[in-house]
Amino acid sequence: MRTQEQTRQDLLAALAQLSRIRPEWRLGQTLANLAMTAGRLESSGVWDLEDEEALAAAKTLIEQHSEVESEVA
Repeated sequence: MRTQEQTRQDLLAALAQLSRIRPEWRLGQTLANLAMTAGRLESSGVWDLEDEEALAAAKTLIEQHSEVESEVA
């Protein structure tokens, strides 16, 4: 079972990885993309986003954008 602290550390590491993959995204854009990927489409999506949801969304975005980067290379 994951602790809240483990989830937060993993989420911060995933945000750092996303920042390396998509350096053109501002932090706010990255957070909005996490919320949208997690299915939080309402205006309060970022505010309501749970860390576990954000981590899962970050992993999805990392996978999607890593594949795009490898196809371009």
